[in-house]
Amino acid sequence: MNKVKNSTIVLLLTSLFQYTGTFAQSGGSFRNPLPVKFGDPYVLQTKASTYYMYGTGGVAKNGFAAYSSTDLVHWKDEGQVFHAGNRNGWSDSTAAWNGAYWAPEVYEHQGRFYLFYSAQWKNNPGKELENFRIGVAVSDSPTGPFTDLSDKPVFDPGYPVIDANVLFDPGGKIYLYYSRCCYKHPVQSEVADWARKKGWFDTIEESWVYGVELKPDFSGVIGEPVLLLRPPVKMDDKQAEWESRSVTSKEVNRRWTEGSVIFKKADTYYMMYSANYFGGKNYAVGYATSKSPLGPFVKAANNPVLQKNTDKGGVVTGTGHNSITYSPDGKEMLCVYHARTMATGEERVVFIDRMKVLPDGRLVVKGPTTGPQPVPKHK
Repeated sequence: MNKVKNSTIVLLLTSLFQYTGTFAQSGGSFRNPLPVKFGDPYVLQTKASTYYMYGTGGVAKNGFAAYSSTDLVHWKDEGQVFHAGNRNGWSDSTAAWNGAYWAPEVYEHQGRFYLFYSAQWKNNPGKELENFRIGVAVSDSPTGPFTDLSDKPVFDPGYPVIDANVLFDPGGKIYLYYSRCCYKHPVQSEVADWARKKGWFDTIEESWVYGVELKPDFSGVIGEPVLLLRPPVKMDDKQAEWESRSVTSKEVNRRWTEGSVIFKKADTYYMMYSANYFGGKNYAVGYATSKSPLGPFVKAANNPVLQKNTDKGGVVTGTGHNSITYSPDGKEMLCVYHARTMATGEERVVFIDRMKVLPDGRLVVKGPTTGPQPVPKHK
């Protein structure tokens, strides 16, 4: 009788871990999602070999929180590390989305730590609903406190921008990548024509990814931004189906290209990006490649490389806005992203799955997973 009861308990616990996404570790393995609840996760691996994770929302108010780890599995809450009300604060915490403190990324550079992020700019004479710009704050510690470098954004392109990502290129230059928002950016395309003919949407707004060189002190940009990625114009484009799902499912009149993250492998630049509505089930990740940090970029034939698995019996949807890190031994590339499960509902939670660049140059992500997988190896 006791054996029967024990077996039943084990089965129930196993089911709980698998279907709610509850974090567990046993025998050198772990399961997704991690016990971290926010969106747009970014992981910094410091020169001291400690990992720090930053993201949108969670416990932070008008700013950003951080978590630390030595193994990418156990995470310590470091509390809020950036407050919008610092002495150089340029944002408006009273604006829509509580100031829209989104997508923080932290870089260790010349002995200090620089936090790039998006927020609502308080300079808003036109009273725009989406007045997002990109700022940068600095600290002597990855756990802050971070103080804005300036009392204004890094630059003003004249339209709302989010999702900063920075590349310290081996050639010595520094590049900033960002997404121009969909807001007031209607774009003509065959998908837009199709949606209009069906009587669904009058216009389709789009977000596009740009790149621009940064000044070495991050005080501004050099030259003009270059358009790097946008949704397909033609419906017979191989990327059109997966990048247009928010429109073709009648979800919303927008197509996104956002959450870009770039890295270099051999002589090729890989740019991962997210498409579709971040709050929906169709949020997914693709990538493009180039021989130059400012393109031209060519989207990959095997896109998307990360998407929902509910159509295959899984429980994960809304996979997107990833960052990239490496195992403690430096041998494994890992994809860090947010998603939702049937148990978490609308709440975004953090996943970490293996990824790699194959010998033929294709990038693949082994996810989303909720089953046990080995803990990333140490040296």
